[in-house]
Amino acid sequence: MRIQVAVDPVALDDDLVIAGDNAGVLERLPEGVFDLIYMDPPFNTGRAQARRSLAVVADAAAGDRIGFGGRRYRSQLLRTLAYDDAFDDYLAFLEVRLRRARDLLAAHGTLYFHIDYREAHYVKLLLDEVFGRDAFLNELIWSYDYGAKPRRRWPAKHDTILVYVRTPGGHFFDADAVEREPYMAPGLVSAEKAARGKRPTDVWFHTIVPTNGREKTGYPTQKPEGVLRRMVAASSRPGGWCLDPFAGSGTLGAVCRALGRRFVLVDRNPVAIEVMRSRLASGLTAEARGPAGQTALPLAGDG
Repeated sequence: MRIQVAVDPVALDDDLVIAGDNAGVLERLPEGVFDLIYMDPPFNTGRAQARRSLAVVADAAAGDRIGFGGRRYRSQLLRTLAYDDAFDDYLAFLEVRLRRARDLLAAHGTLYFHIDYREAHYVKLLLDEVFGRDAFLNELIWSYDYGAKPRRRWPAKHDTILVYVRTPGGHFFDADAVEREPYMAPGLVSAEKAARGKRPTDVWFHTIVPTNGREKTGYPTQKPEGVLRRMVAASSRPGGWCLDPFAGSGTLGAVCRALGRRFVLVDRNPVAIEVMRSRLASGLTAEARGPAGQTALPLAGDG
């Protein structure tokens, strides 16, 4: 594994952790090589949210909606007016990265886009524009039971993972490679089926990273390996390349290493780079180590 500051171009000759702004890094990666891209961007949870709307335009040839009298219309996602958050326009921030991610996917490749309930419906419309509605594969619901439980509304205990493919109908998917899970009502199936378990559906019940668990790094937005393991096992081939542009604690890299996949992890946060360095240190090559066993390459990103 190499840890490096983004260079131009980036050669995929080893597993990589890259320090830098992912918008620039994505432009330097080779196109059409990644089996899987997992994107878990900031969720844009600022209090002041701008109003957005969906417009329809008459389009007899390419309209995706049918109105009265069979007339066809094309939908357009209108941009936000303002955002009181880290990003002035969250959808614009995502769009440039999503369009490049599509180019980076192999013809059989799959994008897993992880988002929370506040933005999922807006991002779904954006992904429809970038990938095409026919490229939509699944809406996965990751359900967990942790955190505050308000008394004046239903507690929000799930994230949404939107799944899109580069080539509709031509994507790689190995259902048999995914770990099975227990039946919720094992008494309703045969003993053989109960012992074998069932394949997961599009609703995944999985705990967050336990506070005292083996994989806990202390990174605040760390995702559990069990959730990403399902994605990697199903949608990438042994030896295939996987990419995480918002890598954080490096969970995708840990999962890829365990499953025999190659990986590229990108983050601009120096803390994230240090967490990934520690978590994945056992795979550092001799060329990347200093005399005391520390990574010798510079890690200064622009974040």
